[in-house]
Amino acid sequence: MKRVFTALAMAGLLTASLSACVQSGRTDQSRATGDKVACPVEVDESLTGTVRLGYQDIPNGDLVVKDAGLLETCLPKATITWSKFASGATVIQAFGSNSLDLGLLGSADAARALSAPLNIGMKAVWIHDVIGAAESLVVKDAAITTVAGLRGKKIAVPFASTSHYSLLAALTATGIEREVTLVNMQPDAIAAAWRGGDIDAAFVWEPTLSELLRNGHVVTTAADTAKAGKPTYDLEGARADFVTANPRVLEAWTAAQNWAINLINSSPDSAATHIAAQLGVPVTDVRKQLSEYGYLDAGTQAGAAYLGGQLGTDLESAADFLLSQGEIQGVAAPQAYAGSVYANAAATVSAK
Repeated sequence: MKRVFTALAMAGLLTASLSACVQSGRTDQSRATGDKVACPVEVDESLTGTVRLGYQDIPNGDLVVKDAGLLETCLPKATITWSKFASGATVIQAFGSNSLDLGLLGSADAARALSAPLNIGMKAVWIHDVIGAAESLVVKDAAITTVAGLRGKKIAVPFASTSHYSLLAALTATGIEREVTLVNMQPDAIAAAWRGGDIDAAFVWEPTLSELLRNGHVVTTAADTAKAGKPTYDLEGARADFVTANPRVLEAWTAAQNWAINLINSSPDSAATHIAAQLGVPVTDVRKQLSEYGYLDAGTQAGAAYLGGQLGTDLESAADFLLSQGEIQGVAAPQAYAGSVYANAAATVSAK
């Protein structure tokens, strides 16, 4: 990353209000809280505009970059605004209202954004993580040790989520998708229903997952369904017009994320310290959570198995799933999903 980008490229794209983001979560005025680190690429002082980023409390490179103040260091004259979002659905709303430039969302939410009726002009520019055991199917009855054992049972899951996608894949592979009762619940409601004995099982993520595991056990995970050909991801989405006008901004952002991924893979304790500071939880808890995701560097992501090709197919598959659940009105043409994946920045960063 020895090239620089100009503020002129940002004109007209980086001036919108953050009001929609703030309604979805909160604007983080403090931004970085951890020790500053050196920029992994050449510092660019030419940019004086505002870059609006949406993050979620998920243990991945986004929180490492945020805590280290890496973008603020690399782009010292730019205004980097971080806004916290509760879900991918609210990130989609912010894209639709033109109040966010880049934001984290799950692959199921990305597929929804690209499909009818939303048809949002969005690009998937980075894979924050491949979801593994961080999303799991937990059962209360100790006698049930397989997915097949859930026949006739009531299973809670947030509908249209990555967990829902993984659950349906597991049930279909076992052939019992019509022999269980699925209940649409958000994670906090799942925890309450579990305590009240109203559900038999749930496919969910942290921190609800750990609460259920106090008196339950895992029978399958998103890692298992990924191995069976149904992977799920946490992605970084960006408005398509922003990507078109600001390719070098994407390169700088990607270089920072790639640094964070390399830190997670090579020095997980250091990465966990950054993430724990942002989440307000013990470092040991973060270290456990990091082991439940897969983290891919820029070179791997640029390849045909991910941003370089397969991700578009995976998004189309997720859209087919959403349509089957009545969560979207229609699946777009295959090229809409293939064309939504932007591998240029990852390829450029990996080549440097």
